[in-house]
Amino acid sequence: MTAKYLVTGGAGFIGTNLVSQLCASGEKVTILDNFSTGKKKNLRDLPKDMRVIEDDVLDLKSLRKHVKGHDFVIHLAGQPSVLKSVKDPEESLQINGMGTLNALIAARDAKVKRFVHVGSAAAYGETPSLPKLETMNEMPLSPYAVSTIAGEQQCKVFFSTYGLQTVILRAFNIYGPYQDAANPHGAVVPRFIVTLLEAKPPVISGDGKQSRDFLHVSDLVEAIKAACIAPKAEGELFNIATGSRVTVNGLVNMLNSLLGKEIQPKYEEARPGDIRHSLADVTKAQEMLGFRPRVSILDGLKTTLEWYRKSL
Repeated sequence: MTAKYLVTGGAGFIGTNLVSQLCASGEKVTILDNFSTGKKKNLRDLPKDMRVIEDDVLDLKSLRKHVKGHDFVIHLAGQPSVLKSVKDPEESLQINGMGTLNALIAARDAKVKRFVHVGSAAAYGETPSLPKLETMNEMPLSPYAVSTIAGEQQCKVFFSTYGLQTVILRAFNIYGPYQDAANPHGAVVPRFIVTLLEAKPPVISGDGKQSRDFLHVSDLVEAIKAACIAPKAEGELFNIATGSRVTVNGLVNMLNSLLGKEIQPKYEEARPGDIRHSLADVTKAQEMLGFRPRVSILDGLKTTLEWYRKSL
């Protein structure tokens, strides 16, 4: 039986990849996006029979109306920038905290089957040990991290208090097609790819020895789909990552190798709010969601590189 999904932030990087896969599986999908970070041009690559609503998660009255009749709400809408949150902490808390609360209220009132919230590994901050376990205390380093924790905590409360089936996915460093390369303070993978394609030196904040657990967006999409239907996943929080890490210097080296280039990076001061090392323990997601990352970092970078070559 075909299910009906509402995807907030569905025209963004993760949303575009998710909606494409849901539609390919024959599901009915509604995108809700205010296009503050999502892009209308992304919709050109998506099936024409899906529904697109231009609206804001901060408008609870409208949100209640839009959520009605859907089986699942996948909440991706948010302010995703650490640096932007440092400059404007109020905006991040409003969008990521209040926006999530509104989405939860609308989902509860519409009696949806399950609410899947995609949060961020930024919640862990500089917890002293690796890998990061879901049982660790949060140690946020930025207003962005605080705002994502606020959203997660609300999900837990809506499960325990109202019985709304919520699942929290704590995504690590996601990369892949449709990720914004224009933002100079955005994700490193698209920035590095575009800079190297232009034969310019990529700029690394800090010494480049910081490490990240990079996950291809297609693997995150599979985790989201599993979170909607996995038995006994309700009320739980899961790390979604590969369980391995790469340094930022190593990332530049891999991209140089794939391009057949030897462009040396430039280094600048580390950014406020950035964590030093990130690595996930994904045992819980493997056991309860059947999650198995399938895309290696080299294969993922190769296909992502090809996508940017065609889209630039």
